[in-house]
Amino acid sequence: MRMLLASTSPARLMLLRQAGVEPETQSPDVDEEAVVAAVEAAEGRTLAPDEHVLLLARRKAAAVAAAISADEPGFDGLIVGGDSMFELDGEILGKPYTAEAAIARWHGMRGRTGILHSGHSVWRLAPGTDPVEAHAVAQAAVTFAADVTDAEIEAYVATGEPLLVAGAFTVDSLGGPFITRVDGDPSTVVGMSLSTLRRLCGELDVAWPSLWNRS
Repeated sequence: MRMLLASTSPARLMLLRQAGVEPETQSPDVDEEAVVAAVEAAEGRTLAPDEHVLLLARRKAAAVAAAISADEPGFDGLIVGGDSMFELDGEILGKPYTAEAAIARWHGMRGRTGILHSGHSVWRLAPGTDPVEAHAVAQAAVTFAADVTDAEIEAYVATGEPLLVAGAFTVDSLGGPFITRVDGDPSTVVGMSLSTLRRLCGELDVAWPSLWNRS
């Protein structure tokens, strides 16, 4: 059973590899800001975080599914799309990009708990049949250590790691020691909930062990 990851995220690729799956990858041709803006304008409201990540996950997977169907009509397997965002006190915290923004972010997160929202979309493609999709959102609560020092924050930010990740932190790398608790599937915080992905595959009659292709 083939799996095509509709993402170039190193974290999502690493997660799947650790779970025994070596997926193919393809970058989705999706203007995320335009997609969200169009839906919010049409509905006259701001999307909630869970709606936001699910919308983008579904659009990414759909875009890659359409492309692979056109380029490779005989494709038999799964297309997986995902999207994540971090929420603290109702505010969405994206990638900080600059050291100054990341430091300020960590000062605000220290000793507090936020929610990581992760959207998942899985398409089942097979020759001679109509595509079928299953989707879901997973959440995990992340609590940051209250005793993280300013010097530790500055040292962490200086590594560059938190600058290009949602929420300005990782749980599976250098940021892990500054996180005291994760409530929910820990892989959700890395970029994709493996337990949710397994459940969605099951809904599409694909047994998770059939995807194992790494020795």
